[in-house]
Amino acid sequence: MITAALVKELRDKTNAGMMDCKKVLTEANGDIDAAVKLLRERGIAKAGAKADRAANEGIVSARVSADAKSGILFEVNCETDFVSKNENFQGFVAALGESLEAAAAPDLDAALAATHDGVTVADAVKAKIAEIGENMQLRKYVRYEAAGDGVVASYIHMGGKVGVLLEVAATRPATAANEKFQELVRDLTLHIAAAAPKGLSRDDIPAEVVAAEEEIFRVRLADSGKPDNIIENILKGQLNKFFSESCFLEQGFVKEDKTPVKQLLENIGKELGDTITVTRFERFGLGE
Repeated sequence: MITAALVKELRDKTNAGMMDCKKVLTEANGDIDAAVKLLRERGIAKAGAKADRAANEGIVSARVSADAKSGILFEVNCETDFVSKNENFQGFVAALGESLEAAAAPDLDAALAATHDGVTVADAVKAKIAEIGENMQLRKYVRYEAAGDGVVASYIHMGGKVGVLLEVAATRPATAANEKFQELVRDLTLHIAAAAPKGLSRDDIPAEVVAAEEEIFRVRLADSGKPDNIIENILKGQLNKFFSESCFLEQGFVKEDKTPVKQLLENIGKELGDTITVTRFERFGLGE
């Protein structure tokens, strides 16, 4: 039986209409994942639109060292938006950030084991749960340390709903102090927050994700009546479009969308007499 709750869940995940959701749920025997796939194959649901989002509240926060050589990005969750806006919770997250930065923990497990106010971070979170009365967790954490003449930068958007950590490499010590370079780094963090790339380059997109996209495109083209060679050319074009929308280096720069990020890096590099590369980035969307 397809319940109203099941239909609502699918609508929340895909933004598709009620009747469309009910129809595909019936075809999929109530399987939400299969229903999402059917909607995408029919072009009714956008790729990845809310499909993997969780309804978590909290704050994404970041700290970068004064010399821009290291930085952390982390997410602390709570149950309600009311608590996330509470000064007590926000103060706790800020203080936790100081402890995590000082600990230089390389990953989430090490971060939870780091010391905060004389106890482990994990225990400090448990104590705050008892105080506030809501479940909380340090859910995500990443730390970067720049190599050579590179820098680390961060950006927090929408009051902690989205956070970005970025490492940009250069080959000359003078580059990091150049205003043009610093502006580029800031703009790149803004771009990542807005464009939400799935990876740095095509190599970073998992093969199973590409295969799933290709299958969806094939299903859409199956009944077109076009010859196989034409379908293959269309399919190639659609996959290239998928990569251009998903890969950071291929995305159109948010401030000048006709210029791919890769070209922007080359242009600024030539202007500064250096080679500028993005080494890595992380984007945390609250609850994702």
